[in-house]
Amino acid sequence: MNMMFNLVVVVQVISALSIIALVLLQHGKGADMGAAFGSGASGSLFGATGSSNFMSKSTGVAAAIFFGATLALSLMANQRATTVGGGVMDKVVKPVPVTGAGAIPTTVPAAPAASAPAAAAAVASTPAGAIPK
Repeated sequence: MNMMFNLVVVVQVISALSIIALVLLQHGKGADMGAAFGSGASGSLFGATGSSNFMSKSTGVAAAIFFGATLALSLMANQRATTVGGGVMDKVVKPVPVTGAGAIPTTVPAAPAASAPAAAAAVASTPAGAIPK
């Protein structure tokens, strides 16, 4: 599986470099292919209209190979993550709560309610599990 992954990475890099080269070799609107290799040779390199068709088709094929390699890499990486098991956060050590004399209280004690005895009675009668957190 690792060898296949490396092979697809190599194919993707080669296709990316070929896309870069093919895009840089294509001519603009006013220039012809012979301008890159010296003037006067525009008709002899790929033919009169063959250069644009050849280059654009080659770029399209290289782009399709790059797209396919990218999809294959994403599928392989997804499969590798599920077979290896877990993510990045699965190996983090969870803290153990401290109990006893050295424990830090997690709740702030309520201030005494001298003027609201009805509210204190309502809080006292509510079960602890029913209070939203």
